[in-house]
Amino acid sequence: MKTTTLILGCGDIGMALGSELSKAGHRVIGARRNPHALEGSGLEAVAVDLNDATTLARLPDAETLVYVVSADRFDEAAYRAAYLDGLTALLGEFTTRDTAPGRVFFVSSTSVYAQRDGDVVDETSPVEPSGFSGLVMRQAEQALIDHDLPGTVVRFSGIYGPGRDRLIHQVGEGRIAPASPVMYSNRIHRDDCAGVLAHLIGRQLAGKPLEDLYLASDCEPAPMHEVMAWLAKQLKVEATETIQSPLRRRASKRCDNTRLRESGYRFRYPTYREGYAQVLREGGFL
Repeated sequence: MKTTTLILGCGDIGMALGSELSKAGHRVIGARRNPHALEGSGLEAVAVDLNDATTLARLPDAETLVYVVSADRFDEAAYRAAYLDGLTALLGEFTTRDTAPGRVFFVSSTSVYAQRDGDVVDETSPVEPSGFSGLVMRQAEQALIDHDLPGTVVRFSGIYGPGRDRLIHQVGEGRIAPASPVMYSNRIHRDDCAGVLAHLIGRQLAGKPLEDLYLASDCEPAPMHEVMAWLAKQLKVEATETIQSPLRRRASKRCDNTRLRESGYRFRYPTYREGYAQVLREGGFL
């Protein structure tokens, strides 16, 4: 009998994950408000409103739940509804099932870190978010970690990949971040997001131990100026305008992915160079 994975909020990352799991022989069900968006993906699709108990009750049982939702807009009410309230309702629903899931994976964000001076952060670093997004995300993380159902939080850094090319367009217009002050950025390619989740699910199903928390970012935190200068070279454009750092509202930190790599995961795109080379090539920028 096939293992069933239910992906809640099945968008870009969820579909990439679902494709990988399907190829590995899993039954994959994608749940989202508009299931028609999954047509052609090869995944089973179901409709769900995570804040509606009736639709939650209709969700099928699954060995693995992956919670990878996105807020409708950038405000506290939307974040609370999507991440904390939705996750809490889901956990409450599946706690009542005769067959409980083996593990729940919650996709979180490195926005929970407040470090600002280029500090190295990992899973043991203090988290003291100041903005509402990080605060709500941290509350959701803790709700899962404290719950009776087994859970694992995966904190992704800045996600880029096909269709996530705002930085490329900025550089293409000749705009670049300043070299000083140094503002570190941390990234992970969309395909590695899917790869990390598939890897951790594989460990779960193989009965291998899993931590409560993994930090998922590529292997080379780098100054934003360096990343944009590299992109300018690939695009053969000259930087004509220095812009305020895209990270001006965020913390400057360096994410350490040692725990994830020691679990056996190997990055498809270990640094921004390999990852952006793929985006430039496949996106027709070169």
